[in-house]
Amino acid sequence: MLLVSRIALAVTLLTVTALLSACNKQNAYVPPPPPKVDVALPLKQAVTPYLNATGNTAAVNLTPLVARVAGFIQEIDYKDGDSVKAGTRLFLIEPEPYQLALEQAQAGQTSADASVKQSSADLKRQQELLAQKVISASTADQAAAAAAVDVAKQQQNAVDVKQAQLNLSYTEVKAPFDGIVTARQVSVGQFVATGSVSDLATIVQMDPIYVNFNVSEQDVQRIRVEMAKRGLTMQNLKKIAVDVGLQTETGYPHKGTLDYAAPQVSSSTGTLLVRAVLENKDNTLLPGYFVRLRIPLGEQPDMLLVPDRAISSDQSGRYVLVAGKDDTIEQRSVEIGQLVGELRVITSGLTADDRVVISGMLTAVPGQKIEPTVKTLEATPANGAGQ
Repeated sequence: MLLVSRIALAVTLLTVTALLSACNKQNAYVPPPPPKVDVALPLKQAVTPYLNATGNTAAVNLTPLVARVAGFIQEIDYKDGDSVKAGTRLFLIEPEPYQLALEQAQAGQTSADASVKQSSADLKRQQELLAQKVISASTADQAAAAAAVDVAKQQQNAVDVKQAQLNLSYTEVKAPFDGIVTARQVSVGQFVATGSVSDLATIVQMDPIYVNFNVSEQDVQRIRVEMAKRGLTMQNLKKIAVDVGLQTETGYPHKGTLDYAAPQVSSSTGTLLVRAVLENKDNTLLPGYFVRLRIPLGEQPDMLLVPDRAISSDQSGRYVLVAGKDDTIEQRSVEIGQLVGELRVITSGLTADDRVVISGMLTAVPGQKIEPTVKTLEATPANGAGQ
C-alpha cells in the first residue's frame, strides 16, 4: 500500500514538472517580425524652379472723361458699363454756339483773304508808280505796311478758324481707347464747364492688363543671375514669362511677360516694384484683383524628388526616413525646394541611391529594422503644372 502511494506521488510530481516546463516555454518572449514598409529611390528629373509672388491687377489706361468746352449736355450715347471702341462718341455738348463761332471765324478769314488780295494789288501798283517816279517812296512804304497788316490779319483769322474747329470738335466727347465706360455722372440737359469738379464718366482699358508686385532684394539678385545666364538685359524683360492665377483658380492659367522693373530697390521695404502685362481679351481679370504669380527661373537638370507626404519635421527641421544597407531605419535631415505635382524637390540631404520610406512612417522607427518593399516613383511635369 505504501509502495502504491509513493508511485502515485512520483507520477504527480512528474506531471506537475512537465506542466510547469510547458508553461515556461509558452511564456517565452518572441520578438515581432520587422514591419513591412514601402521604400523608393528619389525620382531624378529636370525641374523648373519658380519665383512665387502675390500682386494686384491694374488697368493699363484709366481716364476720367471731362468737358473741354462749356455747355449743356445734349446727348448721352452709351449705356452705363458699355464696352466701346476708340473714337466712339459718348457725350454731345450743345454744339450750336461753337458751330456759329466757327462760321463767324470762317467769315472773318474770307474778309481777310479779300483784304490781302486788295492790298497786294495796291502795293504792286504803288511799286510800279515809284519806279516811274510818279509817287514818293513814303507813299509806297505806306502801301507795303498796309499789305503786311492785312497778311497778319489773314494769319490771325486762320488761327481763329482752327481754334473754332477745335472747340466744335470738343463738343463730342469720344472714347480715347477701347474700354469699358463707367456709370455716367451727369444727365441730359445738365450744364458742364471746363474745370468742373465732377467728371462726365471714366473709361477703363481692360485688354491688356497690368499686374503689379514686389520682389525682395534676394529674389531680385536671383532673377538678375538667371537673366545673365540666358543672355538677357533689362531691355529684354518681355522675354521673361510670367504665369498668373486668381485666388479661386487652380494653377496659373493666365500667361504674360514682365513689362517693367523699377530702377532701384526701396530702402524702406527692401523690395523692388515689378510689373507684368497680360492679354485679357475675355475680361477675366478686373483691375484691383489680388492674384498669385510665378516667374520661371530656368530649368535645372537632375533634381531629386520624393513624395511630399514622406517629409516630416521636428524642432531641428525637415527630415525623411531612409532604409540603410541592412534595412535599418535612419533619420536624414533635408533641405526642401518647390512642390512639383505631389513630389517635393530635395535640395540637400539625400543622394540618388537612398531608399526613402514613402509609406508606413508611423511603424518605421529610427534604429529598427524593416522589411522593405521597393516602389518606383512616377515622373511628373518638370514645370510643376497646377502648383
